[in-house]
Amino acid sequence: MKKLVLTGAAGRLGSYLREPLSKLADQLVSSDIVEELGTLYPGETYVRADLGKYEEIHRLLEGADMVIHFGARADEAPFNTILGPNIIGAYNVWEAAYKNGLRRVVYASSIHAVGMHPKTDFIGTDVRHRPDTYYGLAKCFAEDLASLYWDKRGLEAVCLRIISCAQVTNARALGTWLSYDDLIHLVEQAISTPTTGFSIVYGVSNNDRVPVDNSKASFLGYRPRDNAEQFAEKILAEAPPQDPRDPGHTCHGGPFASVELGESGVATMNIIDDTKKT
Repeated sequence: MKKLVLTGAAGRLGSYLREPLSKLADQLVSSDIVEELGTLYPGETYVRADLGKYEEIHRLLEGADMVIHFGARADEAPFNTILGPNIIGAYNVWEAAYKNGLRRVVYASSIHAVGMHPKTDFIGTDVRHRPDTYYGLAKCFAEDLASLYWDKRGLEAVCLRIISCAQVTNARALGTWLSYDDLIHLVEQAISTPTTGFSIVYGVSNNDRVPVDNSKASFLGYRPRDNAEQFAEKILAEAPPQDPRDPGHTCHGGPFASVELGESGVATMNIIDDTKKT
């Protein structure tokens, strides 16, 4: 490919995608709202752009083959805070991708689009939307936007419903973990698969306790290798008892299922900031 664009490049997940993506195209344009990214990889350039401003996103995507859209506010917040980067930003990406003639959008969706489904339900990629937060609602909007632009405008999209892409620090993550290596593999498959149409795939590793059915996404050739069971003995020995009446313990969305609308879900989680430095 000639040009790939990565939004959210300064984020934790984006930091692990920059180097492998830089090897898949002649040019990788990484973008975020920070002043700079640090040392750039060969073939990588950085463009500061605001997802909420269409003109900036349109210019960002000029001449691109695909956009890997990981930019967003990555936590629950009041609706007006989510609206700009996560909802209007998604529209701006899809509309600019269509106007610039891109082939595909690879989108970082989330389990929180379906987070209120009970964990006892082994949900598939075709389960109905059931968001747990405004953040999850924005993911539903973007998935439906992706479906609309495929049906009406022929713009392909692969929506990656990422569950827990972070170090394993709790019992829930024994099933929901997505390792960084498997994240990279998933994104590479979403880019390289010849035809995707509109597709949804769960972003989760090959965990013994995986809580979702990813079988309908097998055509992507995504074959995760890592397994969180290696952490189980230590995690379970230290884990406190879980409350079967707490949606945070019984729903797929985890802590996001129990926080009040507009209040941070990340604040209740022990996420280790291991952003890759350059």
